[in-house]
Amino acid sequence: MSNHRYSAALIALFSFAACTAGKQSRTATATPVSVLSYNIHHANPPSAADKIDIDAIARVIADAKPDLVALQEVDVHTTRSGSGLHQAEELAERAGMKAFFAKGIDYAGGEYGIAVLSKYPVIETRRYALTTLAGTGGEPRALATVLVELPGGKRVLMACTHLDAQRNDSNRIVQMREVTEILSKQPYPVIVAGDMNASAGGPVIQQLDAHFSRTCSDCAPTIPVEKPRRCIDFIAYSKGKFSVISHEVIRETYASDHLPVKSILQPAF
Repeated sequence: MSNHRYSAALIALFSFAACTAGKQSRTATATPVSVLSYNIHHANPPSAADKIDIDAIARVIADAKPDLVALQEVDVHTTRSGSGLHQAEELAERAGMKAFFAKGIDYAGGEYGIAVLSKYPVIETRRYALTTLAGTGGEPRALATVLVELPGGKRVLMACTHLDAQRNDSNRIVQMREVTEILSKQPYPVIVAGDMNASAGGPVIQQLDAHFSRTCSDCAPTIPVEKPRRCIDFIAYSKGKFSVISHEVIRETYASDHLPVKSILQPAF
């Protein structure tokens, strides 16, 4: 082989090796995403009927050290929680995060609904109203989405919802269909979390499972906080876009009537 051809072969080999190593390095160093889902019961501890203890909820978030948080049952400027208190913004500020609140209903002079907190830069936020069937007496419900930019420039859509709480599944089935339809059309990998008010094995979570992967299969119970019996709080993600590093139900029994759920996800995109 001539020196010229030998040099060209070496250059090609080294270029291929560098490219392969670069891809492996980018994959290996992709930053895990820590997600917390928490129904905060408007920061009212079940053991203290009229007390609002935002400090207790803030401590749960601080101890969990999440990158993204899905909150349900959030008060904003209500007389119940204090007309000057925006619970989502207060919790986000204490955690060094940004907040997006999506109203479910007007309540007690203010608003009541769901929120997403993000440690990452926020690109876009949206609120989607979900259907409550006429004559059921169910509360209006919503889906909140926040497009965030991860380290390295990749983008993820973080979604939060709180489905109907009535005994009958009828509203939840319709609402979950809407949630999965909206999120399945997104051009970005999705993480969706919240209080689904439904257990695995039923039609509501079966609809979720048809479109997304949950971070747990045999999920530990999340309610009630003392001697919990049912899991109705879930975190899920676009199929094939993440792997699960860990999933846990945090045993915090004072701050709310739900146990918080935390998952750490490894991006695979």
